[in-house]
Amino acid sequence: MEYFFRILKYIKPYKFFAILNIISNILSVLFSLVSLTMVIPFLGILFKTQESVTEAPPLSLNANSIKENFYAIISEKIASKGEVEALLFICVLVLSTFFLRNLFRYSALFFLNPIRNGIVNDLRIDLHKKLVSLPLAFFTKKRKGDVASRLTADLVEIEWSIMSSLEMIFKDPLNIIVYLITLIIISPKLTLFVIILFPVTGIIIGLIGKSLKKSSEKGQAKMGHLLSIIDENISGLRIIKAFNIEKKINSSFQKESGNYRNIMTQLLRKKDLSSPMSEFLSTIVLVVVMWFGGQLVLGGQSTLSGQEFIGYILIFSQIIPPAKSLTTSYYHIKKGTAAAERVYEILDAKNEIIENKNAAEIKFSNEITFNDVSFKYEKNNVLSNINFKIKKGEMVALVGQSGSGKSTIADLLNRFYDLDIGSILIDQTNIKDITFNNLRELIGVVTQDSILFNDSIYNNIKLGKINATEEEIIKAAKVANAHKFILETPDGYSTNIGDRGDKLSGGQKQRICIARAILKNPKILILDEATSSLDTESEKLVQEALEKLMKNRTSLVIAHRLSTIKNADEILVLENGNIIERGSHNELISGKTHYKKLCDLQSFG
Repeated sequence: MEYFFRILKYIKPYKFFAILNIISNILSVLFSLVSLTMVIPFLGILFKTQESVTEAPPLSLNANSIKENFYAIISEKIASKGEVEALLFICVLVLSTFFLRNLFRYSALFFLNPIRNGIVNDLRIDLHKKLVSLPLAFFTKKRKGDVASRLTADLVEIEWSIMSSLEMIFKDPLNIIVYLITLIIISPKLTLFVIILFPVTGIIIGLIGKSLKKSSEKGQAKMGHLLSIIDENISGLRIIKAFNIEKKINSSFQKESGNYRNIMTQLLRKKDLSSPMSEFLSTIVLVVVMWFGGQLVLGGQSTLSGQEFIGYILIFSQIIPPAKSLTTSYYHIKKGTAAAERVYEILDAKNEIIENKNAAEIKFSNEITFNDVSFKYEKNNVLSNINFKIKKGEMVALVGQSGSGKSTIADLLNRFYDLDIGSILIDQTNIKDITFNNLRELIGVVTQDSILFNDSIYNNIKLGKINATEEEIIKAAKVANAHKFILETPDGYSTNIGDRGDKLSGGQKQRICIARAILKNPKILILDEATSSLDTESEKLVQEALEKLMKNRTSLVIAHRLSTIKNADEILVLENGNIIERGSHNELISGKTHYKKLCDLQSFG
């Protein structure tokens, strides 16, 4: 139940609604109780056993005083207007109290809805904030679909399992307490017997709830796995069709979906058992109370009259629905706790890359320095003893085969990961001592994968500078060789580019990304194989845009096509995480170097 109480902490901003809900529930249960107690004098009049009270005691907040005063009113009605009029009077009172009971019951739900939806909304926002703040290393260990499942399916499960139980949690304990107090007032001896029976039913309910939670944990984990498969299949649809493996993929998905179906069938069977089981247990308790109480009344061992015993049974029967609802809520909470655990696994995830308390802001004016930098992903060494400098305004290029550590160097400069050994300095200040905002403002990135969002061209470019004017955005697009094709789209700059920019060609997407970087106008630029996946015509346009972007700017360029780095001030050749060669293009091409071999492979000299 730990996660349930942690979720309830989100109720704090909605205290006002919670107070109104509790007040409404109190009034609802009180009017319900009044309407039920009317049965006792009603039966007394009907069976002519109603005691006559000629003189009412002083009215006070005492159960006996209230009872005697009410009986005095009934006696006066019978004496002055007859028994039929007295019955009508009671019926009108019952109708009035039931109306007020339901009115306050609705108002309780009215005030509960903002609490329920607010908690889920706040939880969703906190989860998204946490996901965005976590380092990239966290996501290398998780499947995208599983992470998405926690933000969607698990939160839906929390909403329908835990939040839907809030009504019962706020209302039903109050109902049970008020009814129990009333039963104690009517017959302490009989009520003590009732209380002794409750723990037995509680033990049985607890066993079912524990089993339900285990099945729910399996179901939520399997749903996360299914969403991961769906995400992979949609992303890889071209390959699936090209290699004609639709049948294999469908068969694999059918198997996984079947496993999920079996788990959920088992879960629903256990869940469906909860309601009839709790109802049957409640009925057993009711029958035992009727038998035991009936014996007391018939044997003269109780002060209860026949009509009072019937009233007692009627009030006791009203405990059964809230008790049943509470047990159902318990099952729902146990089921929802499995989803809550998965959500809190992310919310409790430790962010190892944090901003130092004394972090400061700097203005880049001299150089970037990599000092003896070594790094590994978990146990795999990626970089070893990397040393180089990039002076302001210079362009340094990184070349090497895939997996040689080029992109890792760029990620370390952005502080997407923290170093194991060594340091990275900007103007002699360790990047760990620079605020995140300042560091990210200094650096602009254009990657091989064009990262665009399902929004307009205008808004995608504007991400480079949130407060940019329309004039600045158009100017950036022109410099990026994007303005012309943007005007040719259906709605110009307002054109929606679809999911991940799929409505645009590769070259067009890349030029939008370059326009975004131009608009940001960073002092340091990272180009991560920005032209490697483009055709010749697109590459020419993109390369022209990149040259404009890099002009008089400090640049770290990761290159696959070596023709794009011919003018670099220094080229670093990496192999297995080590710098094996360094120098300008002309210096490296003149000898028997690894770089020359790479150039020869690309027919470039």
